[in-house]
Amino acid sequence: MTVFHKIISDQAYSAYQNQLEREVRSQPLPQHIAIIMDGNRRFAREMGESPEEGHRRGRDKLEEVLHWCLDLGIKDLTVYAFSTENFRREESEVDYLMELLETTLYDFADDPRIHENEVKLRVIGDLDMVPEGIQEAADYALKKTEGYGKHSLNLAIAYGGRQDITNAVRSLAQDVLDGKIAVDDINEAMVSSRISTNGLPDPDLVLRTSGELRISNFLLWQMAYSELYFTDVYWPGFRYIDLLRAIRNYQNRKRRYGERPCITTSSSSMRPASTISGRSPSSTVP
Repeated sequence: MTVFHKIISDQAYSAYQNQLEREVRSQPLPQHIAIIMDGNRRFAREMGESPEEGHRRGRDKLEEVLHWCLDLGIKDLTVYAFSTENFRREESEVDYLMELLETTLYDFADDPRIHENEVKLRVIGDLDMVPEGIQEAADYALKKTEGYGKHSLNLAIAYGGRQDITNAVRSLAQDVLDGKIAVDDINEAMVSSRISTNGLPDPDLVLRTSGELRISNFLLWQMAYSELYFTDVYWPGFRYIDLLRAIRNYQNRKRRYGERPCITTSSSSMRPASTISGRSPSSTVP
């Protein structure tokens, strides 16, 4: 590609992104986005870099995406930083990730932009499984931001959705045994109150990078009515325009929460269904 053609291409790309941003900002935005940040190692492999460098780039991308969300006015962001299954990886990689997560928590807690935007930092997951350093960093981050309520960043570390539900059930079972509640008192709201994300609304949009089409034990209780969006982009390569596309796809969907759709015979009311990858069959815009 010549320099001239690159300039034209860059200008067209910028114009499209600006148009897409205006469209997204003109419609109701999801208030809680959850992201499965996947593809760090594959990104590094394709770039000829070490897995550690891929994870470092992934950490930098999280910071970038957080500030994109703040700029758009999205209230809550929850990210899958480290699953309980990730402990099965090589010890050297797990050790590096633990150190990276600890540093990230301290960095975020001391970031002036976190405080300017009143972002509450929170870690969800089984912290008994992680080194003491991460436990202390998580406590530090929470204490530094616990008075905030405008936005939240929730990092799922040593987290598993099944374990989250199991812990809630155990807590309720203990209350039944202690005579604090009756079995017939248990309902969905009571279970939700024992889930690790208690106090947060359920995610409106759950996004996964890297092209994998699964949810990998993430927020199983919470995403019952979430819209799902999958993109082929590896997490470190995730761009602002990719976030905008995901949000636009969300905005084009009709959320029914299990209600029966209203069916009419008018041809003008018939719309093609969006695919899980975020591309409408009739869409001509990339």
